[in-house]
Amino acid sequence: MSRPGGSLRVGISASFSHPDPTRALFKGKRLTYVEESMTHWLATHGAIVYLVPSRPQHDYDATVLDLDGLVLQGGADVDPRGYGEEPLKHEWSGDAFRDEYEIKLIKSCRAQKVPVLGVCRGLQILNVALGGSLYQDIATQVTGSLSHRDWDVYDKNKHEVELIPGTKLAELYHKTMHGQLRGEVNSVHHQGIKNLAPGFKVEARSVPDGIAEAIRYEGEEYLVGIQWHPEFQTKDDGHLLAADPILQDFLRAAGIRKEKA
Repeated sequence: MSRPGGSLRVGISASFSHPDPTRALFKGKRLTYVEESMTHWLATHGAIVYLVPSRPQHDYDATVLDLDGLVLQGGADVDPRGYGEEPLKHEWSGDAFRDEYEIKLIKSCRAQKVPVLGVCRGLQILNVALGGSLYQDIATQVTGSLSHRDWDVYDKNKHEVELIPGTKLAELYHKTMHGQLRGEVNSVHHQGIKNLAPGFKVEARSVPDGIAEAIRYEGEEYLVGIQWHPEFQTKDDGHLLAADPILQDFLRAAGIRKEKA
């Protein structure tokens, strides 16, 4: 039976600003937030967007039941202890609180067949949640790597990616790229996939260093991750890989989920 209402309900996982007694705003309180352009991007195709709050000691099943899809937004590093490593530097310790929260959401989405799209950190936590690991810092750990993050230019930093032939991602871009398998994307991350989680397939790699830039789960569940930020793109970014094919693919899967709900 279809759920009443025509719009898709898409949840966005939260970013957190943890309690800080020195902060002037909401002193000592945890803040839960979403980066605004993500909500605008999802709404361009009519989705109703919800921020999913954290619920300590909660399994999130009831929350996920009301969603047609979930987006894991970017943000803080993933804690290396979640994949069996100690932080190489204190500043790479990540956010274990957020990791636990998002992994619970991912598990609930998998159980209920709710599509998940991970963006930047979202790709990374998907990989870790299903048993993979990360480079804590690409520049330090990958010899000859590209500059995947430049703080001064931020989302104007860019590099080339190559779509893997025969993948769903290559199929999605076949028409817009006129059969070409390379395009430019923005890049604001310093962590990336080291060991790919079982069940995933790499759909795009950065050129020429080969860092995984897009992954897709090969099982029944819709679990897709991209390392770049299509939501940051503006009308001046027409030279970058188009944002719409990724979003339309995700919303198509969410629509199928809605019809089955």
